[in-house]
Amino acid sequence: FFFPRKWKFVSVKVIMMAVCSTFSSEILKRFVPSVVALSTPALSVVPVRCASKKAGGSSRNHGGKSRGKSYGLKKAEGEFVHAGNILATQRLMRWYPGANVGLGHKYTLFAYEDGFVRYTKEVHVPPPHSEEAQKVICKLPVGAVLYKTFISVHPVKQEGRFKLVDMM
Repeated sequence: FFFPRKWKFVSVKVIMMAVCSTFSSEILKRFVPSVVALSTPALSVVPVRCASKKAGGSSRNHGGKSRGKSYGLKKAEGEFVHAGNILATQRLMRWYPGANVGLGHKYTLFAYEDGFVRYTKEVHVPPPHSEEAQKVICKLPVGAVLYKTFISVHPVKQEGRFKLVDMM
């Protein structure tokens, strides 16, 4: 008998049923022992799990592995800075630019000139019809005062550092 290749994955019982439906009973009586000898061993049709655990779904807490953003003050009070030095990085406006200080990308404060860093707290009175006045002032108790912290750079005195450019 010729058995197709795909039958090697099928059990002997299935092969015998296919042979019985094809040939007459007299031919089968003569060749049944040889059919059993030629067939491959019986394989299970039921799938078998080989893993030790069933595959689970993904969990949702994969984030939070990024490092901190290092926001905060970079230069202390009274420290000497050069023009372009970063004084503070912040996500929201916590410190405001004062004299000789610029506001950069993502509210970064930087020095315009060489000098010493100074921090000051000043009373803040928002304009009467501004968004800040409507959202903040109405929630404050009576008599409360708003303060803002300003960072400024006081330039070094330039006595004796002038150059003669042109005579008049």
